[in-house]
Amino acid sequence: TMYQYTDFDRQFVRQRAAQFRDQLERWQAGTLAEDEFKPLRLQNGWYVQRYAPMLRVAVPYGELSSKQLRVLARIAREYDEPEAEVYRRATEKQGLLGTKHMPTHYGHFTTRQNVQFNWIPLSKSADVMDLLATVDMHGIQTSGNCIRNITSDERAGVAHDEIADPRPFAEIMRQWSTLHPEFAFLPRKFKIAITGAVEDRAATGWHDVGLHLVKNEAGELGFRVQVGGGMGRTPIIGTVLREFLPWNQIMNYLEAVVRVYNRYGRRDNIYKARIKILVKAEGQRYIDDVEAEYKQIIEHDGAPHTITQAEFDRVAASFVPPALATRVLQSAEKTEAELRQHAADDVMFARWLARNVAPHQNPALRAVTLSFKRLKQAPGDASADQLDTAARLADRFSAGEARVTHDQNLLLPWVHAEDLHALWLAAREAGFASANVRLLTDMIACPGGDFCDLANARSIPIAEAITERYQDLDELDDLGEIDLHISGCINSCGHHHSGHIGILGVDKDGKEWYQVT
Repeated sequence: TMYQYTDFDRQFVRQRAAQFRDQLERWQAGTLAEDEFKPLRLQNGWYVQRYAPMLRVAVPYGELSSKQLRVLARIAREYDEPEAEVYRRATEKQGLLGTKHMPTHYGHFTTRQNVQFNWIPLSKSADVMDLLATVDMHGIQTSGNCIRNITSDERAGVAHDEIADPRPFAEIMRQWSTLHPEFAFLPRKFKIAITGAVEDRAATGWHDVGLHLVKNEAGELGFRVQVGGGMGRTPIIGTVLREFLPWNQIMNYLEAVVRVYNRYGRRDNIYKARIKILVKAEGQRYIDDVEAEYKQIIEHDGAPHTITQAEFDRVAASFVPPALATRVLQSAEKTEAELRQHAADDVMFARWLARNVAPHQNPALRAVTLSFKRLKQAPGDASADQLDTAARLADRFSAGEARVTHDQNLLLPWVHAEDLHALWLAAREAGFASANVRLLTDMIACPGGDFCDLANARSIPIAEAITERYQDLDELDDLGEIDLHISGCINSCGHHHSGHIGILGVDKDGKEWYQVT
């Protein structure tokens, strides 16, 4: 059900880890200067935040195997622990930071389907990269002015409203964009999101490039292409450049989009460097230049990145449903009767069915969200034990696969309808069964001032206080679906612009204030 690494893929990632170890050791020995090491560690996902390093691990289009979840749990358990002096300095800053908001031995799911760790010392960073490589994971291009991790709909390949599975295209684009020499030093970071469903669960309009699989009147498959979306200090919905682009031309067209940006993007001003500023400033002129560049690529360069049917088939072969059909199933009628009875017996199960369970392309299956929004825990945080538990649930109920959602939860995409009650019991015991998906407490929040250098105010304590206030599920149900998004600064990592309610942390005379929209 997931892309299977080839020998080339595996060798590539392991060589990259070995290369990083060499860079780290030369930096530690003093033969590689700090300003030389910084871009090298960033290219592998290693930031240095307010108090400690932060590692961002790439999760391409949100897919995780149980094996990968267990390695993430091991990293949290064995490596996510700051040096004593670092932790002491951090905890002393009580005016800004409370120790209860500093969980160690945790991973953190992000809105772009990645996983972050906040307390791994740089001295252990090469060991972590080697461990990630054992399960085909890495931090390549999770930072830097390059094409970042390509995100998608967490229900890709299973959604009942899907036109076509976007994962093969996301994987082909991942391979094309990884260490692409022409696009390694863009004016600014570049983010692509892709969906194949009617409902846009990938938030494509907020991305530098948003791709939506569609069919034309002739029934042919293609892409609706939006360019120049983004949040930050200038929130903009992407401009539609093509209502329909044939599917096999998507990378040739992307090359034109990014090449024109690379040529004209604002390198003189970091605040105006994103492609959204270029598209907003140039309008039709930018679109015309992209079309001219695309024509050049097609007519004169030989359309080098056209996706052949053979290449599509090779990659798509990884994305087939798991062998669940071999299991003997009871009738749909019996399953429905049992679920109705369980729901009648327990209102909490009934609410969970309504909130956390989604329909599936296969009528016998469901897609189930495990909620990582709970009291005393920051949105998206997962302890080492919780990551291990999620791996066990994925193995038992979902063919060993989970998906990171845009809303910082985990989704199990291959759950048998007849297993829903057993899954609910197991998820409830693990603390993942809050029936709050899309309700007020299912909020998005960035790490904010507790961790981030850029933040003007804290996000996590605000999220915690609101969660504590709204523990009554009757009240939450009465309020209905509300997206509450919290950002600690104008960079909008908490996507406050797109919430029904958006909270933005601002600095006012050195104190934390909040703007509500």
